[in-house]
Parts: sequence; C-alpha cells; structure tokens
Amino acid sequence: MNVVRNKETEFIDLGLIDYQEAWDYQTKLFDQTVALKIENRKKEETDQTITPNYLIFCSHPHVYTLGKSGDQANLLLDEKGLEEKHATFYKINRGGDITYHGPGQIVGYPILDLDNFFTDIHKYLRLLEEAIILTLADYGIAAGRIDGLTGVWIDIDNPAKARKICAMGVKSSRWVTMHGFAFNVMTDLNYFQNIIPCGIDDKAVTSLEFELGEKPDMNEVQERLKGHLADLFELDLIDS
Repeated sequence: MNVVRNKETEFIDLGLIDYQEAWDYQTKLFDQTVALKIENRKKEETDQTITPNYLIFCSHPHVYTLGKSGDQANLLLDEKGLEEKHATFYKINRGGDITYHGPGQIVGYPILDLDNFFTDIHKYLRLLEEAIILTLADYGIAAGRIDGLTGVWIDIDNPAKARKICAMGVKSSRWVTMHGFAFNVMTDLNYFQNIIPCGIDDKAVTSLEFELGEKPDMNEVQERLKGHLADLFELDLIDS
C-alpha cells in the first residue's frame, strides 16, 4: 500500500487510433504500473515510489473485440464479412463478451492504481457507469442500470424497449485497471447488427445522437464526461 494516495491523473486524448496500437499503449502503461507496485513491495514504506494514474480517451476504426469469457459465435461475420465491413476482430484480455468499437464513440481506458482511490472493483464499475449516466442527464436523457447486466441503459423500466448506450469491460491486476468503456455518441449502429452485443440477444443498442434526434458536439460530450469522472473519482486531471 502506498504511503501517499496519488490522485493526480494524466489525461491522454489519442483521437482516432488503430485498436491494436491503443491496446499496446495501454498495456505498456498498465505493465509499468504493476511492475512498480511489485518493486514497492520489496521496499520500506517510506522508500516506495508513488504510482501514476492515466485516463485515456480515443476512438477506433471499425473493430469487434471479444472478452476472455465471451463466445466467438456472437460474432456473426466470417473473415470475408469482416473485410466487406472494413472491420477487424480481436480476442482480448478484458472481462465481458463481444462488443463493437468505431468512429463516433468515446472509448475510455482508465489505467488507475485503485490503491490510490479504493480497492473495490464493483464500486469502480458502478462509478464508471455513473459518469455516463450523469453525462446523459446533462442532455436530458434518463439512463440507468439493469441488474445483472454491466453498462448503461435507456428505458430500464421497460424490458421490451431497454437499449444499451454504453458497454463496459475491464481487467485488473494488483488493483491496477485497464480497458474500460465504450460510449455511443454518434456511432453507426448498423455495425451492431453483425454481433450479439455482449451476448445479449433481446436488447437493442442506441447512441446519444439517436436519442437526441440530432448530432451532439463531440468535444462538449467529452468534456462533460471528463468532468464527471474527475468528480466521482476525485481525480486531479492533468492534460497530457
């Protein structure tokens, strides 16, 4: 356990970036932080090095990712179909099943040492969801959670109409997190027809643009979401 809880968090905006490149980048930061924690365990508390925190925002070209507990049968495209859709596919090391990433999403990768905040993965996921819920509320959209289903949903009281607007899947080791959330802002929802999103075949997917009936300002949405994440986690955000 660190002597000092470091809530300083570097915000990094990668823009539109290839999925593999972003995965490699966050893995590098994640591995460095885990290695630092392992080294700290060998030292006296007063000699330990403070661990860093990062919050990455980006979006990806069309890509489908399958979590380690997912079923590849939930991808409804073969290799030729992926080529026709100009999409790629990756099996990755987060929790959860299959999801889609593409332009018009805000994909968030918090790489936090939860020893700097709280050591509770359930609370961590709920706060990520809450940041999305509060951002949607800023636009007059009521959203919430559905028991047993991670992520953020619209029309949660009407199972027949419930639709997901933000998917989540994380990995953690030694209380360091990676992967995160995909918030549909102006996403091409047609790409979700090529999968069974998160393995759930009886719920639709939506976006902020679809719910508003107009295109929101992407930069404004991002800033609002950053602010809610900073408030909920008590982050001291520093732009890269």
